[in-house]
Amino acid sequence: MEWINKVVIVTGGGTGIGQATCLQLAEQGVKVVINYSRSQLEAEETALQIIQNGGQAITIQADVSRQHQVQNMITEVINKYGRIDGLVNNASITRQLPFADLEQITDDIWDELYNTNVKGMFYCAQAVAPWMKQAHQGSIINLGSIAGSTGYGSSLPYAVSKGAVHTLTKSLARALSPHIRVNCIIPGAVDTRWWTGNEEKMNRLTTHSLLERISTPADIASLICAILQQESMTGQLVTVDNGQTL
Repeated sequence: MEWINKVVIVTGGGTGIGQATCLQLAEQGVKVVINYSRSQLEAEETALQIIQNGGQAITIQADVSRQHQVQNMITEVINKYGRIDGLVNNASITRQLPFADLEQITDDIWDELYNTNVKGMFYCAQAVAPWMKQAHQGSIINLGSIAGSTGYGSSLPYAVSKGAVHTLTKSLARALSPHIRVNCIIPGAVDTRWWTGNEEKMNRLTTHSLLERISTPADIASLICAILQQESMTGQLVTVDNGQTL
């Protein structure tokens, strides 16, 4: 109940984990800002679903890898609502590359993944921090990945970028204390559109996890919503992977 009418920005909020998070936050009475880069239709459909269910939501286009676009997004949110209580740094990208083929990893790939997955999360945190500090409260959730913990995933640059997100979380928790909490959710395999064309690999992971299942976006969203509102946590990396890494 304490989060009714609070304002939370969810980057990449039109699809997958981001969409599920927007829907669950709206059910709790949060005013949801659904950020998207290219998925305009999905973001608008998510906002419409929230509004039709009696919630409040707006959509804002911004490429989080572009600092000026992030700043413009935050200005728009402040002009509309006058506050920002939470940020879910969900927007991420990947490339499917053979791990052993280092020759395929170009500067462009490194820049593309790092600019969105790491710098994008920093830019968003940097832009909301002054408003949260002014209010003496705020909560940020970064989306990591078990690829950043194990060193293995869809590609080597992706795994490295998510490892950086884990460290970014701890560093921001220190830098933004005591009023702003920063935590990280580390999902294992999640049944999203990222697995399109790789369903066989996803099914193999199911049999290799202790719980013999793959997480749904709603599973991850529930934890995001809980930790976003947990006032006694900061700098924590929380893995939710059905026992996949264990």
